[in-house]
Amino acid sequence: MRPGLALALRAAGGLAALAVLAGAGWYGWDALARRPIAAVRFTGELARVNPADLERLAAGLRGREARAVALADVREAVKRVTWVRECSVRRAFPATLVVAVEAHEPLARWDEARLVSVRGEVFAAEYEGELPVFEGPEGTAPEMARLWPLVGKAAAPLGSPVTGLRLSARRAWQATLASGLVIEMGRSDMEARLARFAAAWPQVAADAARATRADLRYPGGFALRGVAPPEKKPAPGGRRA
Repeated sequence: MRPGLALALRAAGGLAALAVLAGAGWYGWDALARRPIAAVRFTGELARVNPADLERLAAGLRGREARAVALADVREAVKRVTWVRECSVRRAFPATLVVAVEAHEPLARWDEARLVSVRGEVFAAEYEGELPVFEGPEGTAPEMARLWPLVGKAAAPLGSPVTGLRLSARRAWQATLASGLVIEMGRSDMEARLARFAAAWPQVAADAARATRADLRYPGGFALRGVAPPEKKPAPGGRRA
């Protein structure tokens, strides 16, 4: 047999083998694609996600042919479940869908029905624990979430935690302490103003405890407003002087 002919025959045999393997692979994939989904497994951050919500979603997937279920559609459906921020979906042999869940981590309340996450994302969910309250124009939650830890750190020496942060439509910032004191921080240099106020706190704590507002928008200082006069001690005999 001529060398050229032998080489051609070997090449043809190789192509035939590849065709057989490709056909077998396609047949195997088609068989798997026709197999009904037997299980849906959820992994990841599931502590706050209602198991009943996930089970309802899984029940709607089990028994359907794998090829009839688009992973992108499953992903979008899972993302609509309360507390779910993001997820990924993959197929696992032989007939399982694996859904990895990333949940929101709450930082503050935005309104009666929505929360703000540590990423500054506003989402709808119920939460029974204590959270600070953010108030601002729509779309400003990310900015407020970034400023929150800085405000809390700067206000720490005041001896009362910050329970509320507000940004007005004119972009003026305001913080509220657990004691009820409202701190006007203005539109800029909020950290520096809070630090100046905190440094002076030991000297003004008695007056600040009776104040309703602390205005930090002065170039070189601050003002306490709504300071009630100190309560007078009763005069001898039980009557007030």
